[in-house]
Amino acid sequence: MEAQEIIRCRGHPLVLGTHPTTFEVTCEEHLSKNGNCIIGVAADKGCTGLSADFKKVLAHDDAVLVTRLSAGNVEVRVRSRGSAHLTLDHPADMVWRRSTFTCGRTTGICSDCVAATLPRELIAALRNGEEMTVTLTVTRPG
Repeated sequence: MEAQEIIRCRGHPLVLGTHPTTFEVTCEEHLSKNGNCIIGVAADKGCTGLSADFKKVLAHDDAVLVTRLSAGNVEVRVRSRGSAHLTLDHPADMVWRRSTFTCGRTTGICSDCVAATLPRELIAALRNGEEMTVTLTVTRPG
């Protein structure tokens, strides 16, 4: 089983990309220096905007989520897991976590990349306000 979603957002001059355990994309337009996990603003959807088919595949412990972040000339692939504990019910935010913690904003757990480990070229592009495409592809056996 496989499902895919595409989210469009943009960077912001205050993108820091220094959070050690998460990264986030939000529908919110503005960003403060406290939002060091936020890498994209003005997203065209949050967790609630994901399709029912996508949510169904992701909400399993054996689901594998590959997230492709593309901004400027930089592309990064982040590998995460889904979980039966995902509710995906936050209207504005999507958060990828290194840990297994889940809440309504959690999109992926056990992520192999977080804000602090993203390539600095990507963060620089986002600080310059580049548009970013976030492509989520979730697969699971069977």
